[in-house]
Amino acid sequence: MGGFAKGLKVLEAFGVERQRLSITEASEVSGLDRATTRRCLLTLADLGYADYDGKFFSLTPKILRIGHAWLSATPLPMLLQPHLDQVSERVGHSASASILDNSEIVYIARASQKRVMSINLMPGSRLPAYSASMGRVLLAALSDAEVDAILSRSQLKAHTPRTLTDPMAIKAEIARVREQGYAVIDQELEIGLCSIAVPVRNDRGRVVAAINVGAPAAVLPASELPGHCLAAMREVQARLKPLLA
Repeated sequence: MGGFAKGLKVLEAFGVERQRLSITEASEVSGLDRATTRRCLLTLADLGYADYDGKFFSLTPKILRIGHAWLSATPLPMLLQPHLDQVSERVGHSASASILDNSEIVYIARASQKRVMSINLMPGSRLPAYSASMGRVLLAALSDAEVDAILSRSQLKAHTPRTLTDPMAIKAEIARVREQGYAVIDQELEIGLCSIAVPVRNDRGRVVAAINVGAPAAVLPASELPGHCLAAMREVQARLKPLLA
């Protein structure tokens, strides 16, 4: 199992900004020594999960089988999808659902009206929780100690000049989200994009996911998002609650 755990560390070294890695780069990101990293990468290549051009490794589409196994075995994405479709159709903008995984959110379902970000979001895509509307909603469901721990593990970088990166400012915003029951971000992830998110609770009141609506700021400014989207999103909250155990 130790070897399996190391292989997973090497897999997690790849990302949106690290699509091609040398052995040395993968070693630095994963925290493993170079020899162990090399063995893991060559094994991934032998199994068809990675390509190797003699210098750089990159993941192949076969890696999606791992994520698909979770999506196939978990009813939540399938349950959420028709509700996202309805919200997206009603408000005229893309809607998404995500869960919290450590310091990131992971997209598990999406209903796209049109692409509003430069990156192509889809199930399996990840974003930092501290600067995403769904992330702030999911963080708001945690204790202050849990939020502190996640922020300490996060690389609090500014994606745009509007991104909150000061931990105290982020925690103050999370407290506001707890109080009002929704989160709005205004061009913190990408200039020109704003979004609103609400939590999805199960029948016991526990937050199990978040849903959001994203829109171009020039079309639907952040200040207008609650008035335009919140009623439809809260209807979905109410419909989903008795369906989730």
